Amino acid sequence: MKQFDDILNKAKLWRKKNKSVALATVISTWGSSPRPVGSQMVISEDLDIFGSVSGGCIESSVIIAAKETMKTGKPKLLKYGVSNSEAWEAGLTCGGKVQVFVEKIGDND
Repeated sequence: MKQFDDILNKAKLWRKKNKSVALATVISTWGSSPRPVGSQMVISEDLDIFGSVSGGCIESSVIIAAKETMKTGKPKLLKYGVSNSEAWEAGLTCGGKVQVFVEKIGDND
């Protein structure tokens, strides 16, 4: 529970500085996956990052999605697996599947 609190506190600090912030959450896994369901990562508009949704293998793809979500406000459901060419490019070769939900936190208007 402490990591969850730390993630949200970091997001709150960035929001207090009027930064756009996105939250990425692992919502499902199957087979071998680098992080369990509930793992989270926050990303600021300056691309400051706190937390993790994988062992580093899909983070760059999640960050790209987070940038778009911060810009549009539209959440995204990202799916990675060994049959997904993007997952191979991102380095998810562990043999499992991971779904990550990315959403914008707060509003800068």
